Amino acid sequence: MNESEQGAEFLFLIGALVLVGSALLSRRLPLGKSFKLAMIWVLIFGGAFILFSLKDPIIELAHTVANERRAESVGVQVGDALEIKQSLDGHYWVDGTLNDKPVRFLVDSGATTTSISGATARRAGIKPDTGFPVVVQTANGTVAVERGRVGRLKVGQIVRTNFPVHISDGFGETNVLGMNFLSSLSGWGVERNRLILKP
Repeated sequence: MNESEQGAEFLFLIGALVLVGSALLSRRLPLGKSFKLAMIWVLIFGGAFILFSLKDPIIELAHTVANERRAESVGVQVGDALEIKQSLDGHYWVDGTLNDKPVRFLVDSGATTTSISGATARRAGIKPDTGFPVVVQTANGTVAVERGRVGRLKVGQIVRTNFPVHISDGFGETNVLGMNFLSSLSGWGVERNRLILKP
């Protein structure tokens, strides 16, 4: 913000305070009450003046936070590797696609097979294989699942085709990238609270 803009904002603040002050005087309120009202208006206009004065740094900070949140969601590509920042809940979440449909995944090395909800499977056009459901043990108990295959799974620049998954409404809204995905990579690990996936 240049000096002329700051000067214009300062003049606006003074004018607003004069206007409020004259309005209070014209109402002929008791001195104590007038003083309290005047102080409230001073605080209001002072706060507005500070916000206007700092609008550029505030906008820049908002952009920085938005970019950080985006990086947490989609990961950051560093060369061939994808780096995923640890979320506040202690887990690693990443946005990817199944058959070009956006899907949010929890990366879980404790899950043997990549698993998706029934709703996710339907949205991505993934049909269960014919055959009987199988029973698997999850962190939330025993769940009956159906097997299926994803035509195209993409996370960052990592792409897998004809990829096996488990499908079940028992997973709720959570979609999990399991060990069958992690073991298909050339390498993966955690460094400084970042999960690094190497294609």
